[in-house]
Amino acid sequence: MFAPLRLTLQRLFVEGDVVIADPQGRSHRFGNGQGTRIAAAITDTAVERHLVVDPTLALAEAYMAGTFRITEGGRIYDFIDLALRNAERLAMPGWTRGFEVLRYATRRVRQFNPAGRARRNVVHHYDIDRQIYDLFLDGDRQYSCAYFGPGSDDLEAAQLAKKRHIAAKLMLRPGQRVLDIGAGWGGLGLYLAKMAEVDVTGITLSDEQIAIARDRAQRQGLSRSVRFQLEDYRRIAGPFERIVSVGMFEHVGINHFQTYFDRIRDLLTEDGVALVHAIGRFDGPSATNPFIARYIFPGGYIPALSEVLPAVERSGLLVTDVEVLRLHYAETLRHWRERFIANWDKAVAIRGDTFCRMWEFYLAGSESSFRHQGLMVFQIQLSKRLGTLPLTRDYMIEEERRLKLKEVGAYHSRLAGE
Repeated sequence: MFAPLRLTLQRLFVEGDVVIADPQGRSHRFGNGQGTRIAAAITDTAVERHLVVDPTLALAEAYMAGTFRITEGGRIYDFIDLALRNAERLAMPGWTRGFEVLRYATRRVRQFNPAGRARRNVVHHYDIDRQIYDLFLDGDRQYSCAYFGPGSDDLEAAQLAKKRHIAAKLMLRPGQRVLDIGAGWGGLGLYLAKMAEVDVTGITLSDEQIAIARDRAQRQGLSRSVRFQLEDYRRIAGPFERIVSVGMFEHVGINHFQTYFDRIRDLLTEDGVALVHAIGRFDGPSATNPFIARYIFPGGYIPALSEVLPAVERSGLLVTDVEVLRLHYAETLRHWRERFIANWDKAVAIRGDTFCRMWEFYLAGSESSFRHQGLMVFQIQLSKRLGTLPLTRDYMIEEERRLKLKEVGAYHSRLAGE
């Protein structure tokens, strides 16, 4: 084994039982020998050197290519999770930080997302074969963090609870105009129209999402109250009494944070309320994971709240509520990963082995990052006036209870017949 790689692995794996076979077939053992043994094989000498210089990207690319394989003790998630659990307690060698420094220094260039580039980035991820998403998402195609209640481990229920939680924070009234920025496949917009009797405009840059969302609205008889448009948030016309954005802010890019919140301010009525739900990080500004940036979400960035709130303040909007969801996304990703693996053969038939290994690495790495690398989800509620919302959060709890009762008679019955 390449000596610098062996030294790095010895430093990293203080705990656990890891055996790695090098390209010459020799086995090397790391850790304290406790726990389930995880065995892997490296089949290309170039991978050994790449793992030393740029481990974050190298491991992903080697797994995609099949030159790094798990041979015993689970799947790639088990290896990543053990590595990140160990990494929490130490700083990696200085020579591995060069690429991270460069990525941070050039992040504004990488995250420059004018309308045309933003659309290309969205198409890269969301306009793949729609059957792929059917293999791991819930029935409503919610592709964002679910909201797990105490003792609950049901993904369908948790995604419904997420929509209910968001609706309660919006304090909706019948007839209000609602803008859904980054509407996805339409699930949230349809829920709001059905349960709160509001008029929804959902926008996305994905042709596939628009087609599915419009079809769903038509089949549910909601085409008059829910409209889905292929449009950039910078070009939509208002005004709206309510604005919601779930899982879209991560695609905005740090260069455009001010434009984003200024646009919400301009589109929102004087007594309006907005809610932004997005992935964030606890540990301050950083750079996008290189594997995610290259293969999964080009142009994307997960911000720290310290990068978000100054843009809100400059826009003149008022932060009226902030909630941090810690491990909810880790549990959501666990469900997605397990469902995807359970449908592995179907996924291979649709997109092939390399894509499936890439997607598995994406789900596995993301889950472990929420567990060990300081990622979370934040929900920021915004308004223009201090007196727009009640003084306490009691109204959110009361509205969630009301919506849950209403779902029993209206929402579940519709889904059953869809």
